Amino acid sequence: MKAARLSYTIAVIEGDGIGPELVRAATRVMDAAAAATGVELAYESVRAGADRFRETGSAVTPADMNRLREADGILKGPVGLPDVRHPDGTEAGLLGGILRPGLDAYANIRPIRQIPGVPTVTTWRPGEIDYVIVRENTEGLYLSRGLGVGNDQACVDQLFVSRHGTERIARRAFELARSRGGAPKDGVRRVTVVDKSNVLRSFALFRAVTTEVAAAYPDVELDFRYTDAAAHDLITDPAHFDVVLTENFVGDLLSDLGAATVGGLGMCPSANIGNRHAYFEPVHGSAPSIAGKDRANPTSQILSGAMLLEHLGCRAAADLVLAAVTRTFAEGGGTLDARGCLVDGAEAYVDQVVSRVEAAGATRDLTRPSRAD
Repeated sequence: MKAARLSYTIAVIEGDGIGPELVRAATRVMDAAAAATGVELAYESVRAGADRFRETGSAVTPADMNRLREADGILKGPVGLPDVRHPDGTEAGLLGGILRPGLDAYANIRPIRQIPGVPTVTTWRPGEIDYVIVRENTEGLYLSRGLGVGNDQACVDQLFVSRHGTERIARRAFELARSRGGAPKDGVRRVTVVDKSNVLRSFALFRAVTTEVAAAYPDVELDFRYTDAAAHDLITDPAHFDVVLTENFVGDLLSDLGAATVGGLGMCPSANIGNRHAYFEPVHGSAPSIAGKDRANPTSQILSGAMLLEHLGCRAAADLVLAAVTRTFAEGGGTLDARGCLVDGAEAYVDQVVSRVEAAGATRDLTRPSRAD
């Protein structure tokens, strides 16, 4: 997390489908929290994604990548459209394979937290699901994106794990565990490594290197699960988990599983963080079928904005956003249907979140407006 100051420039990628409406919702809430805590936010729009690819043949230009690097932080909406494809059939216009290595944003941080008032498919109560998935973001199976070899009879994609990549993501996971209050079940600060080290050498290296890193964190418990067991236990015993550390592909799968237990993808934010650059985005896709219908749940985008504020050092503003979202659902202001869409409309929901941010901000002592708590 950076040291707080008074003003920040945030690069904004609105994205495709529902992206623009979600980003507008998030910046409304962020502006309210910033105003309440004496912080100034300036936004710089950067066009990138599937629509940009369709026009130019590139999801993001080199010049725009430089603009992203120059910003204090990046807020990104969901990107991608079903009909925008490469000749090999894979989806074009996606940005993960460009931004993550291009910004060296090696740590994908995905909080999984159950909020009171949000219906879920499990019987767990709020407070019993509160963990964070830390997913290595630049290696693993997804490093083969666009590099697989094969023909119409067979294809091969390679899974890559390095000591350097594992060391830095493991340190990030243990540092995060130190900053949290521990697992809901027992309060133990714990990092659970999820791998398939009994089958694949790459995962065996991931486990071995993480075990070495763990020696520097005797105050954090080191725990292990194989991928299949983790998928089971995250549903049957989620309160055991505090920080979950995984390879890229496995983290992608488990974060969606976790989202299903707390109300769906629309409830889950994410951060992509490196040593110099970071961007923040919802975990879901662009859902073009509901774009412009005032139904798309902007919570994931709003909470991603809160993570951006915290990363910048604006902890007080981030806390206002998180508290306002939590209160809105707890007090019945956000009702979701079976698809995770807002029943009473997204704009009405955002109005309530903004009003709660403003009301809470009005009661704060603003003599130290921009300092991190």
